[in-house]
Amino acid sequence: MSETFSKRYGFYQPAASVVIRQDAPLDLRAFIVEIAYDCGFTPTTLRSAICRILKRRPDPSNWSEYPNINNEVHGLIDDCAWYRVYDVVEALLAKMYETLFSYDASKFEIEFNDFCVENGIGWKVTAGVVETRSTEALEQSVQRAIAALQGNALETAQRELREATHDLSRRPDPDLTGAVHHAMAALECVARNACGDAKATLGEVIKRYDSLIPSPLDQVVTKAWGFASENARHLREGQALAYEEAELIVGVSSVLCSYLAAKREA
Repeated sequence: MSETFSKRYGFYQPAASVVIRQDAPLDLRAFIVEIAYDCGFTPTTLRSAICRILKRRPDPSNWSEYPNINNEVHGLIDDCAWYRVYDVVEALLAKMYETLFSYDASKFEIEFNDFCVENGIGWKVTAGVVETRSTEALEQSVQRAIAALQGNALETAQRELREATHDLSRRPDPDLTGAVHHAMAALECVARNACGDAKATLGEVIKRYDSLIPSPLDQVVTKAWGFASENARHLREGQALAYEEAELIVGVSSVLCSYLAAKREA
């Protein structure tokens, strides 16, 4: 299909608030099938890919592309667990990237991501991998921080921040304590580098080097460090992080990583 009217003239629906994470609505499941067809799959090749990832045997009594195999494809993806739908998406993209001359992986990713944005689904595809999709502000903060860390050759901090986002993306359940732990580890790494004290903890850095982050903003770091220690590093029975709290720590750490990396560079 050619470019739509809205895209051709620059009309965009505002991104819906993320309201769906641990689910894959039926509309999304049906849409995945349709865009897979648009991007080069046939009912037979799509059934083969889906059956492989779901560990199901194709129905040998279905031999016609339409309606039989097409109906089987829809049934397979409609009936599987929500997180398996995103496994299917990754499997389809892996196949597309293996034989780019036969499929349009880029179109699939764009269409899938647009659907998720417009329908408040908290997932996105990046280079063939399904990852959590947060608010636009948080997404920009994380990407800006990763770029700043790359530019300053802070590979360990960059890796920790990526691990934090990966932990938020784990299916079926995100690793919230892991996300907080890795986010604060990234910030600690950058803070140590900025002050030249390789052995100090983040809390010690803030106390010893009061010019690193101007007061009273340094209290943000202190409070975030305390929250992470209480809720991620030293868990108590019955104590559980909320997803939004883990996202907040990842966002705060990302902003501070960008600030400290820029300060180091100046």
